Amino acid sequence: MRKARLVVTAGLISLAISCGHEPPPAVAPEAAPLRVRTLVVEASEWPGIYEAVGTVRARTAATLSSKLMGYVQEVRVEAGDAVRAGQLLVLLDSRDLDAARRQAEAALNEAKSAIAEADNAIAAAKAQLELAQVTFRRMKDLHAKRSISEQEFDEAGAKVRMAEANHQMALSRRRQLEEKIGQAGEALRSAEIMRGYTEIRAPFDGVITEKKVDPGALAAPGAPLLVIERAGAYRLEARLEESMLPHVRPTQQVEVELEALGRTLSARVSELVPAVDPASRAFLVKIDLPNLPAFRSGLFGRARFRTAPRRVLAIPAEAIVRRGQVQSVFVVEEGRARSRLISTGERRASLVEVLTGLAPAETLIVPVPPGLADGRKVEVER
Repeated sequence: MRKARLVVTAGLISLAISCGHEPPPAVAPEAAPLRVRTLVVEASEWPGIYEAVGTVRARTAATLSSKLMGYVQEVRVEAGDAVRAGQLLVLLDSRDLDAARRQAEAALNEAKSAIAEADNAIAAAKAQLELAQVTFRRMKDLHAKRSISEQEFDEAGAKVRMAEANHQMALSRRRQLEEKIGQAGEALRSAEIMRGYTEIRAPFDGVITEKKVDPGALAAPGAPLLVIERAGAYRLEARLEESMLPHVRPTQQVEVELEALGRTLSARVSELVPAVDPASRAFLVKIDLPNLPAFRSGLFGRARFRTAPRRVLAIPAEAIVRRGQVQSVFVVEEGRARSRLISTGERRASLVEVLTGLAPAETLIVPVPPGLADGRKVEVER
């Protein structure tokens, strides 16, 4: 009887234990290996390139201003207009200068009109002088023969001297008129020059980039009215680190990229400013650009200068997985894909420089197939 109770108790305990624990689940079979393509990472030599950012500026630009003070009467251009050399751009009020010009012209005409009178006076004085001289010679002969008195001879001599003085006075008056004509002519030319200052004209063919004045405004000497840039002559101005001084020279060919235009151009270094800015430790380089109608001042550009070659680890861009700011690649280790975090540097065409995270001779998965995860079995395609 006691033995039967023990058997029943053991059964109940076994039943209770079996009710409290489920049997372990069956392990799911591992997915079949994923077929991938790979390449072996190798170091390669890249031509050294130094990139500097800069701004497109006109090679020739002029700020137009007035040489005199006056009210603006007309402004015949707007910003963006193309203009020709000599074209009238701004007209100032010229009434005061017109009056000064007319006054100078009247003075010149008055002086010229007196020339005829002076010439007649000279001719009359010369005739009187010749008559006095002839008379004096006769009187001299008579005086030698004692046919006239001393008084009459002295009066004849005095008439000659008086006639000579009158003739010299007429000649002097003629010279004074000539000088007056010259002065009046200079005054007229000066008035015409001042009158010309009321017309602001384009100094060369170009484009108006800034308009700083409107009709009715008072133009003051030196105050900017318009800014004009020469058409078809632009350059990129970029600042380079002082360490690049030995690597840059005039006439050097560089590559310039203009993002706004979607263009990459071959250009030439035209000017090198060797003075280094003590604040930025950089110096200025000016690069002449080819003539393109789409160029505008202020465009952003990149200039690339070739330097000494360097060895890099470069991989195809399609091998990189990006999640936000994190970049990674997959390599093959013992038949499985392993994720590696990397940091990258320069990009050239379809290749990206890897700075950290990869080593030469590693097997890189490229391209990355969809669904590839760390630890997944892979099979390399042959």
